[in-house]
Amino acid sequence: MEAKSEKSNQRAPLIVAGIFLGLGLGGFFDGIVLHQILQWHHMLSNVRPMTTISNIDVNTVWDGLFHAFDWIMTVIGVVLLWRAGRREDVPWSSNIYFGSILMGAGLFNLVEGVIDHHILGIHHVKPGPHQLAWDLGFLAVGALLVVVGWVMVQKNGKNDEL
Repeated sequence: MEAKSEKSNQRAPLIVAGIFLGLGLGGFFDGIVLHQILQWHHMLSNVRPMTTISNIDVNTVWDGLFHAFDWIMTVIGVVLLWRAGRREDVPWSSNIYFGSILMGAGLFNLVEGVIDHHILGIHHVKPGPHQLAWDLGFLAVGALLVVVGWVMVQKNGKNDEL
């Protein structure tokens, strides 16, 4: 039993790095695709609708702060990945690495979705008549990413080197 626990601890640096990278990349996907390309919502679009120049300015600043948070999470992930790469006891596996990134992206969806969409109500994925369905779908995608990532991390095979 101790050997399994020791093996899990050796994988931890790569898993934590992947989770932080997933948090940052998941946030960038949300901000770039949903905020900028599709323009479905902005950080405060439910509180400050994009109907005046002042509200557009406020939302732009908050979208920028959101992207700054994503950037910080990504930088932390890169630093942690660098540190893990310097350790000889960390097993390098694409299942662990990409599974951890998926877990982080899914955690981003779950945390951001619950807090911003449901608790604070500062925006919704796609406002309108079916906004609850879009918000719940966002959470479902997040949960699916966490589960798929978890399965990948657990599946880590010996022939699965990066």
